[in-house]
Amino acid sequence: METTEIRHLLHQHPELSGCEKNTHDLIVKELTQLHPLKIYTHVGSTPQHEAYGVIAVFGQDLSAPAVAFRADIDALPIQEQNSLPYRSVNQNIGHKCGHDGHTAILLELAQHLHACRNTVILIFQPEEETGLGSKKILQSGILKQYDIRAIYAIHNLPGYPLNQLVLIPNTFAAASSGFIIHLHGRQTHASTPEKGINPALAISQLIQRFDTFNHVNINDIKSFSQSTPIYIRCGSEAFGTSAGEASLAFTLRAYTNETMEWLLQTARSITNEVSQNQQLKVDIELREPFYATENHLQQVVRIQHLAHSLHLSIHQEERPFRWSEDFADYLMVYPGAMMGIGSGEDHVELHHPDYDFPDQIIRPTAQLFLEIANAFNPQE
Repeated sequence: METTEIRHLLHQHPELSGCEKNTHDLIVKELTQLHPLKIYTHVGSTPQHEAYGVIAVFGQDLSAPAVAFRADIDALPIQEQNSLPYRSVNQNIGHKCGHDGHTAILLELAQHLHACRNTVILIFQPEEETGLGSKKILQSGILKQYDIRAIYAIHNLPGYPLNQLVLIPNTFAAASSGFIIHLHGRQTHASTPEKGINPALAISQLIQRFDTFNHVNINDIKSFSQSTPIYIRCGSEAFGTSAGEASLAFTLRAYTNETMEWLLQTARSITNEVSQNQQLKVDIELREPFYATENHLQQVVRIQHLAHSLHLSIHQEERPFRWSEDFADYLMVYPGAMMGIGSGEDHVELHHPDYDFPDQIIRPTAQLFLEIANAFNPQE
């Protein structure tokens, strides 16, 4: 099957994080026809939960030093709004981040690895959008069986010229975490609120205090932090009752893991202080935590040299992207880098209901990956 045809098929049948069964089966089918040395299926599964990661190993020697490439395969809970002939047939699910294209790039790469003398590992990772997939792949222990010396990934970037390579020598994508606060007071009759403990004032104070995280220079990589309110729930529509329970949530964000650790500690301290002053009990919950995707400079320089040899347009960004990527987990174990590839200056943004991955990106990006694989030298 042609790679663009595969991409359209994936786009037409998107699957949410943790539900990528048909995507998994299609990837395995396509890889099997290419006769890799090894294919691992359902990577990341546990006795309690089936996972849909796929790892394929190409080359001539399973014990040789290896270079790895990773693609994410999950879709988003977004209803598609266009008239594409291959538009999503799954209600309220769409490939609105381009993971169908990322998958197609690695499958295109796989078609050309039969002549590569180096050992190449392809990782098709589920559950990127929730930040769980990379951890499941790593915890499976499969990658530990190989001598991986470098790992790479790419993300399509609307707003940049088509097929322009975007490099960042330090942090590529920010760290982030959902920060949920559960406040427990005492419900009472609305006519005697003084007999209860209403969390509304604490909510107001927390919103104001958390807003101070945003007054930092966005261009300063080391100090940048951000707090985005996500939701507030307090009491219920019962006008004879003064609320006693509340929850509010923020997404916290920073460009470095060090700053993110400070941000989380400070957020906890503020929450405990405010709740104690208001005589409230509090529970704090973290959701979908992502580390900062911190590139290794040597790998970025290597990519840049190879891109020049392919006459690719290259743009070096001055600061990280504010969204997060669980590829960060791999970079905390292996040297490597994440790079961007332009989807077009006027292309609709990621996560938009009308987004569609440009097919023109697939082959040039796969060619770059092939050059990286062929040029891989474990002695460097």
